[in-house]
Amino acid sequence: MRVLTIKKIIILVSIYSNISLTLKKLAACSLQLIACTSQLIAQNKKLAACTLQLAALLFLFSCKTVKKVEAIQEAITKKDTAQVVVIKETPVVDSAAIVADIMGKVIQNKIDFQTFNAKIKVDYEGAENKDNYTVYLSMRKDSVIIIRVKGSFLGISAEGLQVKINKDSVTLVRKVGEKYILNRSISYLQEVTEIPFDFATLQDLLIGNPIFMSKNLVSYKNSNTQLLVVMVGELFKHLINLDKNDNRVLYSKLDDVDMQRNRTCDITFGGYQPLGDYMFATNRKISMAEKAKLDIYLDFKEFTLNDPLKYNFELPKNYKRK
Repeated sequence: MRVLTIKKIIILVSIYSNISLTLKKLAACSLQLIACTSQLIAQNKKLAACTLQLAALLFLFSCKTVKKVEAIQEAITKKDTAQVVVIKETPVVDSAAIVADIMGKVIQNKIDFQTFNAKIKVDYEGAENKDNYTVYLSMRKDSVIIIRVKGSFLGISAEGLQVKINKDSVTLVRKVGEKYILNRSISYLQEVTEIPFDFATLQDLLIGNPIFMSKNLVSYKNSNTQLLVVMVGELFKHLINLDKNDNRVLYSKLDDVDMQRNRTCDITFGGYQPLGDYMFATNRKISMAEKAKLDIYLDFKEFTLNDPLKYNFELPKNYKRK
């Protein structure tokens, strides 16, 4: 029993020694683990410090980048602002102003005169008949218009009609067939032509100036050689076609503003020749229509400006008056 007990004791001591050795090894391992942990902590601290430094560098870099971007943006803004100022200082082309300027030149180019004399070949064609006459014309500006008409009247070649027009009256002398003198107010021109002619408008028509002009320009079309302008006045919508080189009127179309009337008048200008300081249209076509159409062709064979009146008005005696 004692021997067994001693054996047990020896075994227990051996076990204890192994346990102690194992504990020592564990202790050594623990110390190594603590050392490694300390190193890791130190490394973590360095890594944290590096991270903080890196974050600081990124912050500084980002701040510098922001400042650079702001500087660039400021420079761009300043440049753009300068460009805007330059644009504002550059004159802007106003097409409407150009048209208005050209129309102003057309008005300035109106033929101004004291007296005007002309011999005109007139052809007309109506709905039922056509004929031709020779018209002798003398005008004193804003004073008197004298017209003498020679042609075939009732099969007789003679001077058949004389007309004297003042600013407020019309006197007509019929010299062939039933001879008479007709005295009317200036409104008689409107009754005969169905166009609102007054003295000044008829005077402009005969000399070749555009009529029924208006400052109310509503549209235009601009090409290399011509300018097409539409204006609307109190009585007519006026389409006028101009040569841009010298502002000559090439074509004029009048349409009644009153749609109930539906009057139209087309005037074509051509054969321009010098007349003093002006260009004079020696060939014209006038087409008028409402209920019926009437075409009138004017071919100026002779024309002079500011000479003494060549044709006079004779009031015959013994003619009955109407």
